Amino acid sequence: MFYRPEDGHGLPHNPFNAVVTPRPIGWISTRCKDGRENLAPYSFFNAVAYVPPQVMFASTSAKDDRHMGKDSVANIDETGVFCVNIVSYEMRDVMNLTSGNYHGDEDEFAMAGLERAECETIACSRVAGAPASLECKLTQIVKLPGEANYTVFGEVTGVHLRDDCLVDGIFDVLTFNPLARMGYRDYTVVREKFSLKRPGE
Repeated sequence: MFYRPEDGHGLPHNPFNAVVTPRPIGWISTRCKDGRENLAPYSFFNAVAYVPPQVMFASTSAKDDRHMGKDSVANIDETGVFCVNIVSYEMRDVMNLTSGNYHGDEDEFAMAGLERAECETIACSRVAGAPASLECKLTQIVKLPGEANYTVFGEVTGVHLRDDCLVDGIFDVLTFNPLARMGYRDYTVVREKFSLKRPGE
């Protein structure tokens, strides 16, 4: 099968959502200028550079009560900071609860019964029980083609690692089993890993 996106795919659901998988989930916590907090998952998320460490996530839907699409992007535009919380398999249900299209006054931490902790390098909360959290300083927001498509880039200014996830000096993902997004309503979980050496190593 071949199709041009502008012509449509003719399938019951958009297959593009299932082609680039699995995708890590960035559980983005932000705080607006008046102190209200927001927590929302984004599956268009990844690390993009080592030195200095940098990450990105993209928001692709709009809300009537906020500019720049979603609460997360609007808050980051106002304050210049955000925190990326890594999602473990055991947190799948509370993560999903925070994905709803809630009004900006709603506090997803409270709604999901999640303990929060203050970040060290930025004025923002993080998910206290997350396997890892990345405190980030905004570097740029890029408006992409499409009505509500924005990509947020940030430099990592602080890293939290849960102590039980460190095994012999390695941050071991098998201690918490990362959750990842697939297509449609599907997710997957990392339960095994293997290593490959690059040519010349």
